[in-house]
Amino acid sequence: MTDRLLLVGMMAVGKTTVGELCAKKLGWSFLDSDAQLLAETGRTAQEIFDSEGDEALRTLESHVLAEAIAQPLPVVIAVAGGVVLSEANRSLLERSGVVVWLRATIATLSERVEHGGVRPRLGADPAQSLRDLYLTRHPLYASVAGFVIDVDDLPPEEVVARIFDDTGLGDVEQ
Repeated sequence: MTDRLLLVGMMAVGKTTVGELCAKKLGWSFLDSDAQLLAETGRTAQEIFDSEGDEALRTLESHVLAEAIAQPLPVVIAVAGGVVLSEANRSLLERSGVVVWLRATIATLSERVEHGGVRPRLGADPAQSLRDLYLTRHPLYASVAGFVIDVDDLPPEEVVARIFDDTGLGDVEQ
């Protein structure tokens, strides 16, 4: 049995919402990489990307991931979408707990980001940017995931139920 649930996936897939629900149901702590990044730097991922570029953002996200994993257990972590671009981060994820890939189609992600505010790297053509990111990251998420949940047509509560059913974490509910 693990004391860490790590949720990976593209931006707007629902990692924060699902992570909060899982943590509440388990009675565990919850950490969100984007919130940690903001708390540590006083800036959003978009602001860091705009002012310092992609490499600086990825370095900070790696730092935040390592800090989250080092936290006292048990914890649910909503992992920043781009963390999987680093081989070191992928290795850290694989050995640090149950990794669940929340997977959605590009159409679902496009619809969600259209209504969800500014996102790093999406620029003037968010749909095309999402396609490009998805093609790069899809095999990386697959390489670290112990479990995959397709979330397109599911409400967050159903995603949580599937996570618990698939991983056996439901057996530790308090």
